[in-house]
Amino acid sequence: MAKVTARHILLNNEKLARKLKKEIIKDEITFEKAAKKFSKCPSKKSGGNLGTFSKGEMVREFDTVVFKEDLHRVHGPIKTEFGYHLIEILARY
Repeated sequence: MAKVTARHILLNNEKLARKLKKEIIKDEITFEKAAKKFSKCPSKKSGGNLGTFSKGEMVREFDTVVFKEDLHRVHGPIKTEFGYHLIEILARY
């Protein structure tokens, strides 16, 4: 079964998500620091790290990104029932 290691930043606001994505891409802030400062997910304590998980453990919109898109890029904002996510895929097995 496919597995992935990823981290994310969960936000209430799409505008803030787009702003943070630009800042991360421009190296104005690291993904980790942005997660610790802005994410509303408990994973913010570990820089947004969600660890390794299998397909189906996350909501459909999240799975669609982490199992298909490029590694080591910031994807999103992705809207789910929880809010807006910025996602970085660290590894796929």
